[in-house]
Amino acid sequence: MLKYRWLTYAGAILLVASTAGAGQAPAAAPAAAPAAPGKFTPPVRGEAEVGFTKPNTKRNGTEVTTTIKIKNMSAKFAIVGLKVDEFWYDKGGNPVTGDTYRHKRPLQPQEMIDVVLHTPVNPKMDRNQYKFEHANGTVKTVAMTDKGEAAGAPAAAKAAPAAKAAPAKAAPKKK
Repeated sequence: MLKYRWLTYAGAILLVASTAGAGQAPAAAPAAAPAAPGKFTPPVRGEAEVGFTKPNTKRNGTEVTTTIKIKNMSAKFAIVGLKVDEFWYDKGGNPVTGDTYRHKRPLQPQEMIDVVLHTPVNPKMDRNQYKFEHANGTVKTVAMTDKGEAAGAPAAAKAAPAAKAAPAKAAPKKK
């Protein structure tokens, strides 16, 4: 019994010594101040506008991987509960397989994310379709470039083309 009591005391002394020594370690460089918490952004109610790039679909062994860049096109509202569904159909139009992606946090205004969908390969797969939705309504989709600009909208440089100088007319010849 005495052996076990000494063993308990020795363990307690080692525990106290290790925690006391840890507190006296040289101070490390001060860590950067944590970022201030983001300002609350109200969610979209009703129709949300989302831009997306052309889906990049590749077959990787036993699955098809589809990558899409998605951007919240709103300047003021966050999209809560964004969900992207991919459906694959056979040649007859019957559903074969698919996958779902759900964004776990609000998609902030002008924020761009990468969505990766993993679908098991089925020999009947012929074509696919995407469905976008969010917690508070419907989603309007707009095609965009990889830079996050709407595909149909001209760039700022193209919007105001430089005026060309008109060629000078030659003076008529006198006879």
